[in-house]
Amino acid sequence: MTPFSFSITKKLSGKLGRVGVIHTPHGDIETPAFTVVGTKATVKALSPEDVRDLVGAQAVLVNTYHLYLQPGEALIKDAGGLHTFMHWDGPTLSDSGGFQVFSLGAGLEGKGEKRILGASQDSSRAFVRDETKDPMSGQRRYGVTKFTGEFADSSDDMRPRLYNKEIALQHGKLCILDEEGVTFTSHLDGSLHRFTAERSIEIQHAIGADIMFAFDECTSPTADYVYQKEALERTHRWAKRSILAHKRDYNALKSQALYGIVQGGRFEDLRKGSATELAKMDFDGYSFGGAFSKEDLKTLEWVNAILPEEKPRHLLGIGEPEDLFIGVENGMDTFDCVLPTRIARTGTIYTHHGKVNLLRTEYQRDLGKPDDTCDCYTCTHYTRAYLAHLFRAKEMLAARLASIHNLHFIVSLIKNIRRNILDDTYPQSKENFLRTYRV
Repeated sequence: MTPFSFSITKKLSGKLGRVGVIHTPHGDIETPAFTVVGTKATVKALSPEDVRDLVGAQAVLVNTYHLYLQPGEALIKDAGGLHTFMHWDGPTLSDSGGFQVFSLGAGLEGKGEKRILGASQDSSRAFVRDETKDPMSGQRRYGVTKFTGEFADSSDDMRPRLYNKEIALQHGKLCILDEEGVTFTSHLDGSLHRFTAERSIEIQHAIGADIMFAFDECTSPTADYVYQKEALERTHRWAKRSILAHKRDYNALKSQALYGIVQGGRFEDLRKGSATELAKMDFDGYSFGGAFSKEDLKTLEWVNAILPEEKPRHLLGIGEPEDLFIGVENGMDTFDCVLPTRIARTGTIYTHHGKVNLLRTEYQRDLGKPDDTCDCYTCTHYTRAYLAHLFRAKEMLAARLASIHNLHFIVSLIKNIRRNILDDTYPQSKENFLRTYRV
């Protein structure tokens, strides 16, 4: 079994960017690289063969929160682990579930920046600020709003009295945070669950991905300084516990790498302090969390100037074409984002001239290629008119063909960035791409 390691091949002149290789037990990842998101152990609308052969992806990232709820980590482990279960033989990553716990277990859907309840005190929506104890852990709650329904008294049933139907209708808007972890409701049925740093690592061990992430508290980037600092210090304590939990499993320690997550919102001292603190810990790599906009990406330079240069860095949840250049230049090695497949399912595709909405009338009779400079399977065989027809007819093939194209576009873009750094043509290539992409 090949142990986890990272090597740098070449550095980008005048920037923090670099070209390298991440070695994992299931193969190498040539960096910089885009990691395709397969949230529930599947890349939506595509088979593993599609992801490898038609898209050209090197690695897939799955979601701990979603796989824990469905089908459960025990089944995945019994099936032989993630790679066997989903029939993907390449490198894999599993996030910690932290973001989903705070966004789905406590989310105000459609509320933009306030989708993390820690940033909201709107009691008119059946939530109140509470400083009592979590009924499952007995720990004091920390500044996170909770559902106002009463809890059962029995220690055998700590679910809310308004269980299942009514809780589910509330979309699981319950998240109780304490020093030990987070109690949250499933967005599927409203049932009550609990994650700690140790539990997150235990689930990820069972899933068996090559790269795991430490459990962290994911805050809104617009949360105030006091809350960001409190959450950040708790994230650091959870990071230490995640490392200890990982080291307790000798087999997992040999086969799985663990990344720490830098937080701190948009505050320079907090981001730098987080990078400094995590750099002292025994992580195999690092990731950047809490980025939701280009403004947040500006903080990458603060972090990566501090983190150990010899260890790989992952940017969580960011993958728009123009954002990849910012990430690479500021020292990120791998990326993941759901947008390429998400927008594909709604009829939007990337092209070298910007995004195109195939549902617009003008494309109904457009017999040109979806993207005239692309050589992916979709662009080689089909026209914009055909894809527009599929979307209007609500055919399943529409999402498949658009997803193949969008993922191939992003994966190829970052492969080109890698090649351009190696052959010293990066500045001009970047300028050429952005000049036409923004048209």
